[in-house]
Amino acid sequence: MRVAMVSEHASPLAVLGGVDAGGQNVYVAALAAALADHGADVVVATRRDDPSLPERGMLTANVAVDHIDAGPARAVPKDELWPYMEAFAARLAEQWRVWRPDVVHAHFWMSGWASRRAAVPLGIPVVQTFHALGTVKRRHQGQDDTSPPNRLDVERELASSVERVVASCSDEVFELVRMGADRRRISVIPCGVDLHTFTPNGPSLRVDGAAGTDPARHRLVAVTRLVPRKGLADAVEALALVPDAELLVAGGPPQEELRCDPEAQRLQALARHCGVADRFRLLGRLAHSDVPALLRSADAVVCPAWYEPFGIVPVEAMACGVPVVATAVGGMTDTIVDGVTGLHVPPRDPTALAGALRRLLDDPVGRAEMGEAGRMRAVARFGWDRIARATADVYAATVGAQGARTTRTGR
Repeated sequence: MRVAMVSEHASPLAVLGGVDAGGQNVYVAALAAALADHGADVVVATRRDDPSLPERGMLTANVAVDHIDAGPARAVPKDELWPYMEAFAARLAEQWRVWRPDVVHAHFWMSGWASRRAAVPLGIPVVQTFHALGTVKRRHQGQDDTSPPNRLDVERELASSVERVVASCSDEVFELVRMGADRRRISVIPCGVDLHTFTPNGPSLRVDGAAGTDPARHRLVAVTRLVPRKGLADAVEALALVPDAELLVAGGPPQEELRCDPEAQRLQALARHCGVADRFRLLGRLAHSDVPALLRSADAVVCPAWYEPFGIVPVEAMACGVPVVATAVGGMTDTIVDGVTGLHVPPRDPTALAGALRRLLDDPVGRAEMGEAGRMRAVARFGWDRIARATADVYAATVGAQGARTTRTGR
């Protein structure tokens, strides 16, 4: 099967950790590679954000990445990309007339709009994964939401018009149905994890420096982009109530650039205000290959986001055999089994977060049992091979339904 993936702002070749580079990049890269391992011919289209990028790069020997010219060839915040989507769609249509895919899998709402614009006249079915919904973002961020004003309308239209929607969790299904999507055309397929890379066995990352290195302290780890909605400020406030723990955070710009990052500055100031600056450390951007070693070094992984469409880090932590303390939001209500593989807490509640961490850190036996249960759950449910097979089944059903409609209508 020929599969065209479209991910306008999240290239599978991008370096992770920036404001707009995170879980979606990992998802697209891993899913594309896993589908290719199952015999699919995969081409990923993403917007060119660097003039030095080749027209076509290779993610693996069997997955091509096309850099599409649409707007300036430089990094542009994703919420400012909408004006370039018309050009992006036109380039997709040009390519698909030459290399016609059997199915298009669009990632994020702008990719969905551009994919439908290009695919519908060619009779190519579109599968949509939103990764995040504007309705949820608006609910939690209010006036701080920088999304284009038409995002909600475009998402509603996509939810009701694409051939299939792949949702990452049950919470997203409820949101989609409220938006007018037909539940019968929604498939729930979670994000996956590389079970060979994220394992309990292997090296643990040593961190040298002044803060976040005391071997007598419990180690808490967060891996996340440095944006307010990820809830790191709540984790800093909680740290003040857990005096025998340190918190290491990987993500954001490279370490040498952290001093210029507004969110890093805010968090460091808060740590000083809370009296935990000696137990809080921002590591900056970490190579994805180093993340398993960092996770393995933790007594617990902290995921305090205000909302989280899926949350790939909790699954990676569970695969490494590390318990997770996470807010009970979005996909994390599905992935983490409260009291079994980790603990759930309400969002924006540092006191509750501190209480859950205290409970976990004071119970080494329970902590080990949760880590083992997390690994078992990751192996049973979240391996990329399993996720790719489920996704390929959705593609096959979508292409089959499209062919049946064409036979009935003669178009």
